[in-house]
Amino acid sequence: MKRDLLTILDLSSDEIVKLIERAIVLKERWKKGEKNTFLNRKILALIFEKPSTRTRVSFEVAMYQMGGQVIFLTKDVTQMSREEPTKDTARVLSRYVDAIAMRTYSQKLIEEMAKWASIPVINALSDKYHPCQVLSDLMTVKEYKGTIENLKIAWVGDGNNVAHSWINAAIRLDFTLYLACPKGHEPDADVLAKANKKNVVLTHDPISAVKDADVINTDVWVSMGEKEKKKSDFFPYQLNINLLKHAKPDAIVMHCLPAHREEEITEEVLEGPQSVVFDQAENKLHLHKAVLEWLLT
Repeated sequence: MKRDLLTILDLSSDEIVKLIERAIVLKERWKKGEKNTFLNRKILALIFEKPSTRTRVSFEVAMYQMGGQVIFLTKDVTQMSREEPTKDTARVLSRYVDAIAMRTYSQKLIEEMAKWASIPVINALSDKYHPCQVLSDLMTVKEYKGTIENLKIAWVGDGNNVAHSWINAAIRLDFTLYLACPKGHEPDADVLAKANKKNVVLTHDPISAVKDADVINTDVWVSMGEKEKKKSDFFPYQLNINLLKHAKPDAIVMHCLPAHREEEITEEVLEGPQSVVFDQAENKLHLHKAVLEWLLT
């Protein structure tokens, strides 16, 4: 039976751990120069409505490094731009390629694609979730902290699609997630409703969220396709050196990039010794390898 990865809740706790462990192994093997051709003769279709640097390149390189191939499509070069039903596109692509990764504005569109496709469909970002991003972030936490269990992980800023996927991760794994968001910019109520309130805490106080944290996450205040927000609402949530001082001395700082320096994060923190953002970005490549291998072999 085919599997899809539309949200982290599509995975069991054990599957998340195994994907992270496998990604670390694949990364180590690549660094040693070992070749992996597990995806030989496999073809991935990337369908992207939104611009991308890290997600597109990491998926493409992941396929190439594992012996597979990629077809990159923007929605405007397909018949979807002329209102071909998603169910028709899904069934046709299922005859041509082995998997689909979509980066789109609509979670509903990805769910519709997965419903009709007979091949795996991967959420490469939607308005609601960004599962592969958070899986690679968890991989980074594992590398730096040696474990994910019993950590305090903080999210500071907008309650967006990445925050939603962190909430899903907290549902599956044994860590405590503190989210500090401005009023009116909290995560969606339906996402929070699924969480165990014992290990997912929502607050409007960034200091309490960051206090004694092992990991601090942030993201842009305005995501692609969103209306401009009042920056004055967000500046108290800026990840700067004063806020960072409330975390543990060995806390790591994460940002999924691209970053707007001096908005959600300062240059001093982003380029500082506690920042792991570029290792975090690299790990998307290796986590995508693990996901593709899991779905296609």
